[in-house]
Amino acid sequence: MAGTGHLRHGPGGDLLEEHVEKVQRRSHSDAGAPGEGMEGLRVRGFARYGAAQLGISAGSALRDLARIREVFAALPPDPYAPGTNRFRRYSHAVYLPWKDELSWIPGTPHPVHGTVTDFSQGEDDPEHPQKRRVLPDIPEALRGNALLLRLLRWDIEQVLFLKNLGNRPLWAGVHLIRLGVDRPGQDAVSSPNCLHQDGGSASTFTFAHLISRTNVTGGQNVIATPGSAGLQPEDPWTDIHAAFTLTDPLDGYAVHDHRVSHYVGPVRAGSEPGPGERSILIVGLAPYVPQL
Repeated sequence: MAGTGHLRHGPGGDLLEEHVEKVQRRSHSDAGAPGEGMEGLRVRGFARYGAAQLGISAGSALRDLARIREVFAALPPDPYAPGTNRFRRYSHAVYLPWKDELSWIPGTPHPVHGTVTDFSQGEDDPEHPQKRRVLPDIPEALRGNALLLRLLRWDIEQVLFLKNLGNRPLWAGVHLIRLGVDRPGQDAVSSPNCLHQDGGSASTFTFAHLISRTNVTGGQNVIATPGSAGLQPEDPWTDIHAAFTLTDPLDGYAVHDHRVSHYVGPVRAGSEPGPGERSILIVGLAPYVPQL
């Protein structure tokens, strides 16, 4: 596992590092490493990948990536978590496999954000149980970004390969999340701030693509068993499969939601002067379920 270190600062951090190292020694040395392909998603319920696995060569999408980063830099604060230094936008899209057609779903008008989209991480979200939330939409101008669409379609291809979903619409939740810190001693925290699942459905998949990581420490990802959901990675009864840090643009991972739980640790300012940030694109995919 690449980049494993202290998953939490403060008391217990050393114990957690020792625990993760023991997990790594029990596992195959390359388990969950970029370059293994997406077979791990079928076999273990999670996989890692980088730009090479996405088929994106260095320098081929710099202009589109720069435009995505501009939108991330201007993300509004999370309206449900003031003071967490978390910024986000979210929109829905639907994919029709029989037409190979991807369409963004319009948001609802909002007096502050222009338009918003309903957002839920399932009934078991420990921070917002059964609470209706809306988040600012992804800007219209970004929805046609060639790189964003390429990543979204790549994620869809993986799911269609693993599941027989060719005769059903596929629902996509597209999430832009930036964890940003301005000064030493500041934390930026993800949500939920514990190991969790995004609904726990057997048909739900989550893909993550790193957009940028600048002048921060922390932000380690942890993949664990479903029974570890609700726990912190350092809890002694947490059963960890893998721990790693996404560092390069378009590094990422995917999880089959009901088979694992996952977590990302807080980020803190790095050693360089100025602010720091970790920006990531999250795509949740599941078959569309009609509601009559």
